[in-house]
Amino acid sequence: METITTAATNEVLNDLIAINNDRIEGYERALKEVTAEDSDLKGLFTDMIAESHQLRNALGNEVQAGGGTMASGTTASGKIYRAWMDVKAVFTGHDRHTVLANCEAGEDAAQRAYKDALDHESLPAYISELLMQQKEILKRSHDKIKALRDQAR
Repeated sequence: METITTAATNEVLNDLIAINNDRIEGYERALKEVTAEDSDLKGLFTDMIAESHQLRNALGNEVQAGGGTMASGTTASGKIYRAWMDVKAVFTGHDRHTVLANCEAGEDAAQRAYKDALDHESLPAYISELLMQQKEILKRSHDKIKALRDQAR
């Protein structure tokens, strides 16, 4: 298989940067929805935000090393997801299960984005390795959120 161009690699990386930006905004929103009785989630959500900052910065370093500019925005689908989260919260309230279910949906989206990036392109081996490592980090976070959501039923 032929390796894709640097510009195409940067485009894939910038898509994942946007997904991590979505994740940051999603957890910032989730922090605002946490009630006093669910304050135990604040530390977890803060950790998830920090995690996405680290992942995004590692991706941005690769984009810049490839002569590109790191994306600063979010994805269109991420904006749609956050709007849906706001509408759903109006009807269901801000209970623990709903907040965690919304976070899990965001984690699912991040997993799909990384899978698509790894499946869709012939990335340089070192970039594929980076993406596989990041996908695994995000999978562990997904599983934490899912376990908490299942406990909240």
